[in-house]
Amino acid sequence: MRSHAVSSSSASSRPRIPAFLPLGVAALGLALSPFSGAGQWTNRYPKVAGYGHHVYLEGYELPTLTAGPIDPALSPDGERVAFASHGWIWVMDLASGVARRLTRGGGIDARPAWSPDGELIAFVRDDTEDTEIIWVAANGGAELGRVDSPGLELDPAFSNDGTKLFYSSAESETRALDLWAVDIESGDRRPVTDAPGLELKPQPGERALVYLWKGGGRDRVVVRSGDSTEPRTLIEGSIASMARPALSPDGSTVAVNWPTQEGWELRLLNVADPGPSILLASGGLPLTPAWGPSGEWVYFAEADGGERLNLKRVRAAGGSVEAVEVTAWDWGAATANLRIRTVTEEGGAPVAARLAVVDGAGHPLVPDGTASRFDGQSGRVFFYSPGVIELIVPVGEVTVSAVQGLATPESSETVQVAAASGVAEAEVVLSPVWDARAGGWSSGEHHFHLNYGGPYDLSPDDLMPMMRGEALDFATPLLANLHNRFEDQDLWTWRHSGGPPFVRFGQEVRSHFLGHLGLIGIDDLFWPWVWGPGYQVYGSDDRANAEPLRHARAQGGFQYYVHPVSTRGMPRATPWAEASIADLYGSVPIELVPDAVLGDLDALEIVCLWSDEVLTSQIWHLLLNAGIPIVPSAGTDVMNNFYRTMAIGTARVYAQTGAVENWSTYMDALRSGRSFVTNGPFLEFSVGGAGPGRTVSGGEVVWSLDIATATEVDRVEVLVNGEVAWSGEGLDGPGSRRFEGALTLPEGGWVAARAVGGPARWPMMANYPFAHTAPVWIGSVGSSDPAVRRAAAAELLAILGVARLRLTAGYSGADIPNLVGRFDAARERLEALAAR
Repeated sequence: MRSHAVSSSSASSRPRIPAFLPLGVAALGLALSPFSGAGQWTNRYPKVAGYGHHVYLEGYELPTLTAGPIDPALSPDGERVAFASHGWIWVMDLASGVARRLTRGGGIDARPAWSPDGELIAFVRDDTEDTEIIWVAANGGAELGRVDSPGLELDPAFSNDGTKLFYSSAESETRALDLWAVDIESGDRRPVTDAPGLELKPQPGERALVYLWKGGGRDRVVVRSGDSTEPRTLIEGSIASMARPALSPDGSTVAVNWPTQEGWELRLLNVADPGPSILLASGGLPLTPAWGPSGEWVYFAEADGGERLNLKRVRAAGGSVEAVEVTAWDWGAATANLRIRTVTEEGGAPVAARLAVVDGAGHPLVPDGTASRFDGQSGRVFFYSPGVIELIVPVGEVTVSAVQGLATPESSETVQVAAASGVAEAEVVLSPVWDARAGGWSSGEHHFHLNYGGPYDLSPDDLMPMMRGEALDFATPLLANLHNRFEDQDLWTWRHSGGPPFVRFGQEVRSHFLGHLGLIGIDDLFWPWVWGPGYQVYGSDDRANAEPLRHARAQGGFQYYVHPVSTRGMPRATPWAEASIADLYGSVPIELVPDAVLGDLDALEIVCLWSDEVLTSQIWHLLLNAGIPIVPSAGTDVMNNFYRTMAIGTARVYAQTGAVENWSTYMDALRSGRSFVTNGPFLEFSVGGAGPGRTVSGGEVVWSLDIATATEVDRVEVLVNGEVAWSGEGLDGPGSRRFEGALTLPEGGWVAARAVGGPARWPMMANYPFAHTAPVWIGSVGSSDPAVRRAAAAELLAILGVARLRLTAGYSGADIPNLVGRFDAARERLEALAAR
């Protein structure tokens, strides 16, 4: 989408708010809520009501396209198993191991279910914007019926008599995900449940309905028995993510994959007496369990070390896990092998790349040896190639699209694959618009999570092909909690220092209430990882974010607030003047201003897929105007073991390092602000001969700005103390351009350049293009213009006032002298700056 025009972010251009008396309590509205909402990229799928982080719903609940079997469903006679693979439904004869493709077309098909007579198979079809339920003839694939509402439809399951199909749907006016049933003959459908939250994976028995219910901060497997409308809980926990229940044929037992602190387990639960569960398998990541018709076996899918899904089974009585091998794949159509080479010049050496491949119907095609991922902005399935990769594809038209990082415009080649061609060849030439290393720039991504409840259990080595395909030099995956589980602690000391790529783990410390922090370059984890309102154990701790910030600084680390300013439902890039004060101030992390003002903060994450770059940078400008030298950082905040996730490095920082040598050189440049942040455009800015992180004298100076982009960008600007001092049109397509001019600088403050606005297309994965340089300081680092400083301090006092009210409301009368003392100290400091 195109952004609105961006107004000046100077405090003097907006209505003034009295210091520490921002608004009447009645006018604050959402600003007083203890838990502010989080911004994120545009939702591609229909929104489910009441689900703030829709990316989690999409990542955990929507279908996954895999290169191997997932979602097994056993036929009633026990001779065949249906499953999803490569985005289609297949039916495999268990005796021979031959899998026959059942479905066709451009949609992504998943989650098959058999009718009790074995005549029908129902499944979910995903067109990358919505989902629907379809049922077809099991022996030929002819479509016989469907359910499609304006909301999502998921998880079909036939009733025991085969007359109805249960499923999960957001069809109701409330747009919540409830359980529904459709009559197969008449097509009449009705709601079965209407509880708040998400109701998923219905498992109908003779006189019971088992399902997954997520809501109220808890995930549960529940059962409704007989005529009761109140469900009983069989098992519950926090953020069960990929958990799915399966009801045994006799209705007595539920198999469910369930997360623990050490990993995932496959368990059995007694429906009548849900006491301690029976453990069938532990370790790994068992997915989508299903029973065989005799009740002897439980089948499930699990990814191997290459992220390829495999079918397995274990006896319900316990024992060793067995592999269920696919011996052959019958596509029901001619296929061939397609070898794809990505190069920077015709016939040149292969280079790593991000690829998207589709057949003539638009169906994604993926390789067998690596996981594919789904870009939630464009709706495209992508994967990585080391430079040469081979796929099995249907004969006919195949289109290959490729990029490398953010600097290459998308290149596409369409080939006609013939049945008798042996191995067909496709070569895609990438033409970068900017050479970072030639200019002495190194790229870094400082906020993403290697594993976060998704269908894969990634190792750090899995990052190498991704980073090479994204031209990413430095990365710090952050360890983070999944509520009361603490992921990947065994990887804390893992390093990759012989790069590029360079990888070193960091930590995200999450007081959801006070604000999330990134800590990198540290040797020891900070404990506790979580505290504050909303947590059971540390809910009333009088603990400030300054503790982990100082923990990192004492170890020579680098620390920053992540995704600091959300959109709270506003259009992305909404100018400050067009947004309500309550929305803006109420989405700033509660402790951000005290931590910055009291000198405990190194950086702000200006570019992040979960927050708004323009609004975040406007808060940043206030801090700079007050003479507080905060440097910029960037990170995607993607969960890298999700199928539905953006690519790492699509929000990144570039630091001026010269040669890409080591961590210390890079971190020194990052900490010094010799950098710019971006989700697409590239900026090289100089004023008076000084670049970002340097100083320049006040008075008459000349400046130059080189911009490059692989897509387009609406506008480029030079800012002096947050005011637009010069503005020019950007580029209407891939390429580069140089701007030059002269300015009269004041005696104090800062100068920077930014680029903003325009449509976002590959290689970008964001809502609108944005880039911003770190400041060039006038005179000395942390200098300020007196009038600008006073105005910024006054506005920061207003933000602090709103935060103080939110603090009091959130802690509900708890004794928190430490936290209150920091707010008092920050207020005194800002009042002094405002009066000086």
